[in-house]
Parts: sequence; C-alpha cells; structure tokens
Amino acid sequence: MKEVDARGLSCPEPLMLTAEALKGASGPVKILVTEPHQKMNVEKYAKDHGRKSTASEKDGYFEVVIE
Repeated sequence: MKEVDARGLSCPEPLMLTAEALKGASGPVKILVTEPHQKMNVEKYAKDHGRKSTASEKDGYFEVVIE
C-alpha cells in the first residue's frame, strides 16, 4: 500500500499529493492529514474520481485509505 504523509501541510498540497499518488497506484493509497477539512477534501477527491475511501482518526491525525 502506498502511503502519503501530508500531515502539517496546508491546502492544496494534500490534494496535489493525493492526485499524484493515485496516478501510479495499482492498489490502495493511504493519505495521512492533520486537519478535519483536509480529510474531507481528500474523501471528496476520491469520490469525485470514482474511488471508495474510508477514514479513521488516529492520535492527532486522520488516516484516509482510498481504494
């Protein structure tokens, strides 16, 4: 599973990193973000591109897995 650590980055960097990771991914991609709005933006990006995502809150950050 490819992992993108976008914690501490400001918009639009997490979305740009997500888009880049999904381009070459053959399997699930895990995106790590700090802010709730970034989590929602990554989830929306996945949905808008026909992908399913699941999110969970970890210790001080969010983990979004896009399939």
